[in-house]
Amino acid sequence: MRLSVSLGLWQDRPPEEALDTARAAEAAGYPELWIGEMATWDAFALGTAIGAATERISLTFGPLAVTVRDPATIAMGVASVAALTGRSTGVALGTSSDVVVRGWHGRSRSRAATALAESAAAVRQLLGGEKSTVDGSVVGSRGYRLRLPAPASPLTIAAFGPRALDVAARHADRMVVNLVSPAAAETLVRGLREAASRRDRTPPPVAAWVVGVADPGPAEIEQLRRGVVGYLAAPGYADMFRAEGFGDLVDFARTRPHPRELLAAVPVEAIAAVGLIGSGAEIAAKAAEYAAAGVDELAIVPATSDDDPGGEKTLAACRSAAVPFDA
Repeated sequence: MRLSVSLGLWQDRPPEEALDTARAAEAAGYPELWIGEMATWDAFALGTAIGAATERISLTFGPLAVTVRDPATIAMGVASVAALTGRSTGVALGTSSDVVVRGWHGRSRSRAATALAESAAAVRQLLGGEKSTVDGSVVGSRGYRLRLPAPASPLTIAAFGPRALDVAARHADRMVVNLVSPAAAETLVRGLREAASRRDRTPPPVAAWVVGVADPGPAEIEQLRRGVVGYLAAPGYADMFRAEGFGDLVDFARTRPHPRELLAAVPVEAIAAVGLIGSGAEIAAKAAEYAAAGVDELAIVPATSDDDPGGEKTLAACRSAAVPFDA
């Protein structure tokens, strides 16, 4: 199992802390940093700053919402960071959520899986230095070629449902899943392998984004509890939390209580179901569960606090605890 780091971009922490996490990840020996994009930073601007603040860690952007960013702007962004920083770069594509796509950006999520497949084909062409030829029914790109050096970036697909799994089986160099228990990860790995088998393809490796905190204090626990609130009633995630024994919590979330009430009802065990939390031994045991589920890489999303700015302590502890699984 490979280890990497993903920025948490926590809303209760200073935005500039992302640079601290990047430096901590490199200092702890992680080879790759995932830079997502949600409510705070433009991913490519932040990636350029991180490239200036670190020396060697590779940068993967995303998952980027394919109905918000088109293939040409994605390819230009990745190539720009690669050229400005000299770093190895990758890109991850996903479909994001109604809140982000429809609410924040005023775009449609209809036929999202088709958009994901068409974007994957076009982005791969562009990052490989080809002139784009994808005339998609939802998104596409024709006649564009990067003017900057093509970075030949590997392509990761974020997947959770069956149609996205099929896109990953067809197009991905790697698949990523987010906020999943080992049991849910095992189901998704099996679904990817079945989709790849139907197409007579070798399934790509699977990475799982997992929250992590070593010997947590109250501030870290509160941060992680807050982070799962929006998933409890969401399609697919609700079923996962129910399967992990939190059916009453899911039922409560579906009554649409005030967020403060729902947050107060989230037990630490619900976070532990989808992350690496606790002592070194507990972290190692949970990493072993993900490995047994068929996960090839853990992308650790470290909790941060005034006691552990940037998640430095957590990243060092997770790296040490998971050493037997890090190849």
